[in-house]
Amino acid sequence: MKLRGLCAVTLDDPLLPRLSALVKAALDGGAPFVQYRNKMASRPLRRAQAAEMLRICRASGAKLIINDDVWLAVEIGADGAHLGRDDAPGGSLAAARDALGPKRILGVSCYNELDRGAEAAAAGADYLAFGSMFPSRTKPGAVRAPLELLGEARRRFGLPVAAIGGITRDNAPQVIAAGADMLAVVSDLFDAMDIRAQAAAYQALFSKGASGNRGKQAS
Repeated sequence: MKLRGLCAVTLDDPLLPRLSALVKAALDGGAPFVQYRNKMASRPLRRAQAAEMLRICRASGAKLIINDDVWLAVEIGADGAHLGRDDAPGGSLAAARDALGPKRILGVSCYNELDRGAEAAAAGADYLAFGSMFPSRTKPGAVRAPLELLGEARRRFGLPVAAIGGITRDNAPQVIAAGADMLAVVSDLFDAMDIRAQAAAYQALFSKGASGNRGKQAS
């Protein structure tokens, strides 16, 4: 599957039925990726929620990526894992790649660091994530990354690039134009009055017409 489109990043919601309904709405709107992320949940709740996310993703033909936890991704048979700075087994991205195997997706947070992008690419990452691109309600203290970094990373490493942090429908077109293959969105998606319509609007930005100038802004 081509790594391109909206990635719906889940809320820290303890209620499984509500979380399931929210994510289902995003999937109904055409989101091709879900990243399950819940920093507040216990291990049993994380497993239960992740398994439910996998079920509804499978029903919609979407891919499920588990945030921060390679072993949970492997345990439930998810499509991949997304790892931050301290999330790889033993601190090794190469070990994470080995644990996931060749068919699962490995995404790596690179913040505003091309050197970390180089490390991730060498370890076999499938995509590189940069951000926060804008001020973020989810992570207000997150380091900021310039838009130009997206195009530079794509040129340097030849891998799909994800952008995260403060992304909205208003600023998303410029992020795609700067070189983003994927948009990881939390608040602007799940706080919308109509999540399905919001997901569809994001996904439409990746159409040929909306992305015709992709990469030019970063040149």
